[in-house]
Amino acid sequence: MQSPHVDQTKPGNVTSLDGRRDTPAAAQAPRTGASATFSELLKRVKAEGLLNLDPRYYAWRLTLNTTLILAGLGAFFLIGDSWWQLPVAVWMGLCGGQSAFMWHDAGHKAMFRNKKAASAVGYFHANFVNGVSYGWWVNHHNRHHSNPNHLDFDPDIGRRTAIFDIKQYATRKGTQRFVVRYQSVLFFVLLVLESFKMHKTAVKSIAQGQTKNPVLESVLLALRVAIYLTAVFTLLSPVLGVVFILVQQAALGVYFGLIFAPNHKGMAVRDGEEETLDWLERQVLTSRNIRPSWFIDFLYGGLNYQVEHHLFPAMPQKNLARARELTREYCAERGVPYHEVGFWASYREVASYLHEVSAPIRRGEVDRDGRLVA
Repeated sequence: MQSPHVDQTKPGNVTSLDGRRDTPAAAQAPRTGASATFSELLKRVKAEGLLNLDPRYYAWRLTLNTTLILAGLGAFFLIGDSWWQLPVAVWMGLCGGQSAFMWHDAGHKAMFRNKKAASAVGYFHANFVNGVSYGWWVNHHNRHHSNPNHLDFDPDIGRRTAIFDIKQYATRKGTQRFVVRYQSVLFFVLLVLESFKMHKTAVKSIAQGQTKNPVLESVLLALRVAIYLTAVFTLLSPVLGVVFILVQQAALGVYFGLIFAPNHKGMAVRDGEEETLDWLERQVLTSRNIRPSWFIDFLYGGLNYQVEHHLFPAMPQKNLARARELTREYCAERGVPYHEVGFWASYREVASYLHEVSAPIRRGEVDRDGRLVA
């Protein structure tokens, strides 16, 4: 089910599903859940020790992640020059996604409070395992957490070809406009390129001086490429080697995309020069949970508890399930909309939202400058 996407940063800024602005009266309606305060919810969470670190849990998670990677490497060397390597390529792509949860939790200080320990895990799993710039990601991700789904402040919205409000169409050029026109489908198709885009961003951010430790990051990226390409093209034929790399990176890109796509897309979008939503509303109204199970928790690394992760980013992954119960209870008490759906429903909502945002373009209601003309 879709609901209007409300911009509460300015009077009258209400973005509906078709990208049009509704009447100011709609924006001036009383704010839902205005009596809710984050401090009250935080007290309940702290009372149960849910923000306390658990080194044993992350020791197990790091061990599991390492075991999965070693299993893939073992299969790679045992199978040798055979097209049966393609399932291994998919496996290694999925292992990369699981490694991303390690650098993610380390970067949020959910794994260690000690910055050096957290950074060591972060640089290893981001730069060396996945070819992603950890320094770039930390800065990028912190800005996203501060203002999720804000058109001006959230870099996760700005850096994608897809648009989340019709006003973004003016900045899209050439083939990007074709992608936007059919973005409800092409958004998912183009996820196969997501890993390659992350590699490109890593090199670009380091070259432009956007990271604090460019030498360390460069060395780790170069070492990764040298080991990776040597192993692939020593053991496999040139054609199979290229196909292996393409399949692995495509699998990793799709996994990355399937992890982040349901989190915020299709939820409340705001714009304007200020952010007036308080912390609790800002995180709850813009986030979507995926109904948990042991498999979903593993597949998403706890990010299916997106509401709770955004409210308590330093919370260890294993405590998010209990935090969900407390948060749902508190939101129900205070009348704050809390959105949680099943696995398939989450992607249907994302696709539906992208389809509706781009509908005025397909109907010819938008000129070359991105202005509504009908």
